[in-house]
Amino acid sequence: MTTVSGAWRRAVAGAGLLAPDGTIAQTIFAEMSALAARTDAINLGQGFPDTDGPEEVLEAARAAISGGVNQYPPGRGFADLRLAITEHQQRFYGLKPDPETEVLVTAGATEALASVLLGLVDGPQDEVVVFEPYYDSYAACVALAGATLRTVPLVWPSFQPDLDALRSAVSDRTRLILVNNPHNPTGAVFSADVLTEIVRLAHQHDAVIVTDEVYEHLTFDVPHVPVATLPGAAERTLTISSAGKTFNTTGWKVGWVTGPAALVDAVLAVKQFLTYSGSAPFQPAIATGLRLGDDFYHGIRAAMQHQRDILVDGLRTAGFAVSVPQGSYFTVADAAPLGFDDATVFCRELPHLAGVVAVPVTAFTTEANRSQYASLVRFAACKKPELLGEAAKRLAVLARR
Repeated sequence: MTTVSGAWRRAVAGAGLLAPDGTIAQTIFAEMSALAARTDAINLGQGFPDTDGPEEVLEAARAAISGGVNQYPPGRGFADLRLAITEHQQRFYGLKPDPETEVLVTAGATEALASVLLGLVDGPQDEVVVFEPYYDSYAACVALAGATLRTVPLVWPSFQPDLDALRSAVSDRTRLILVNNPHNPTGAVFSADVLTEIVRLAHQHDAVIVTDEVYEHLTFDVPHVPVATLPGAAERTLTISSAGKTFNTTGWKVGWVTGPAALVDAVLAVKQFLTYSGSAPFQPAIATGLRLGDDFYHGIRAAMQHQRDILVDGLRTAGFAVSVPQGSYFTVADAAPLGFDDATVFCRELPHLAGVVAVPVTAFTTEANRSQYASLVRFAACKKPELLGEAAKRLAVLARR
């Protein structure tokens, strides 16, 4: 039998999915979703909405398809979407990237991230600093790019990093500081002190800041502050976002990168050999979405905050210790008060105990730091309020055990 060698092994190992026998292990998301289907449990493990986006956006996509917008868009994305992204950045944050040279449309934020890492790091001497726990593709893409991953642990229950730990992680070998804010999986929004220190360290060590801001419109009681708006940051910051989380269109895979032209060109140099372009009829639809009025943006934030509150109340009633998130889809809870020190074991038993599925936070960590998060569980609140209410009722059985 032919031995299948190649960079895939680095990527899988980086994601923690290389089994001892050299095969690819199943992701915890696939395992938990299959378990939900087998047990008829409510799936709060994976972060995708169960409602469609605004009708104006859906209708714009239908019109684009009917109007023949079905062939390759330009490699940088349709001009009107790039203009809409610039308008959005100026409207909400006072930023004004040049739509011709400083905006790049991608196949979702995940491709944007992969293109940035493949384009801007060059071997194991380059280090990428990320905050741990981290979105699982970060480690896989860092490994695929051949770089070295350095992590800064986030501290329960606020999930803010220790600034001394951050300073220790960043060095002259740091090529990129990757900032996911609002943060997946913890729901944290980084404090002003943390963001300011990131910018200072990037200047001190000549690093590029890469921000993943896909939950930018889903913060609760705190504003979203893009790193690029901070003094001295714009010149060395690439900002990544996408349409999926804002418009409930995760399957459309429309994302973007904004930042200095030279950095965007480097990302494009890689991206053009990945997908080249995509999502043709969805690009004008997302341009429509980005131009929706303030009522829409206020509404999605209020709706998600209401869903978060239902979930948080249900988890507390069930007996969990809860970290109340300030943003994103997610809430992290500690299963230790319920007698479970191993969240993976707990998540495999939870569908049988309460008819609900979640995922262990250890799925988002390195082996070295896994013990810090051993009993923590992530739940997704991006579901209809009535479904979350039913999940809360089911979880209440845990308090009666």
